[in-house]
Amino acid sequence: MFDKLFAPEVLEEAGLIIRTQFPLAIWETVYVTILSTAFAIVIGLPLGVILVVGEKNGIRPLPAWLMRALNVIINLLRSIPFLILMVLVFPLTRAIVGTVVGTVASIVPLVIAAFPFIARLAEGSLREVNPNTIEMAQSLGASPMQIITQVMIPESVPSLISNATIAITTILGYSAMSGIIGGGGLGKIAMNYGYYRYKYLIMVAAVILLILLVQLFQSIGTHLAVKSDKRLKNKG
Repeated sequence: MFDKLFAPEVLEEAGLIIRTQFPLAIWETVYVTILSTAFAIVIGLPLGVILVVGEKNGIRPLPAWLMRALNVIINLLRSIPFLILMVLVFPLTRAIVGTVVGTVASIVPLVIAAFPFIARLAEGSLREVNPNTIEMAQSLGASPMQIITQVMIPESVPSLISNATIAITTILGYSAMSGIIGGGGLGKIAMNYGYYRYKYLIMVAAVILLILLVQLFQSIGTHLAVKSDKRLKNKG
């Protein structure tokens, strides 16, 4: 099977596919990953804030039943494997996008899979904020919203960026899996050529590009997290 992997005709065919189809696939993968992450952050970050400020000893306690329901929903969505979740949300995807196949359609399950994950990451970041800083803001008469927007979130920015980097690399992996049900991008190419047509060189090339994209996102996220860390600035 592997003895013909680097045969001249195989390399020529692989080169043609890489030149003609990979540029669009890379763009689709980056596009879906960034857009899905953005939507997931819009939903997940407020939920993470609520999980911290709405608890019994939080700065704005919410009804216990509401907090329990929120935790159950988040835990339930996080426990469903992504491939199964994609199938379960077919009706919602069709209602929003009009189809369950394609690059745009894959955004819906990606967001649903990612926002509970981001909510938990945001919750962890916000819990790292020094309680003394929050108490000081309360003693100065700051409202709960002022504490959230001017104390908790700004103080946890480096951690939030680090966790957002984790989230975007996770979503990138999910986007590749969406190729199984017709999602676009590198995952689709890896499935169509590497799995269904046994063109393993194409699959290897797609995997290498996915790894490079993960490294790129990770490097950018790490740089931004370090740059936003006030403690490192003070040391400098």
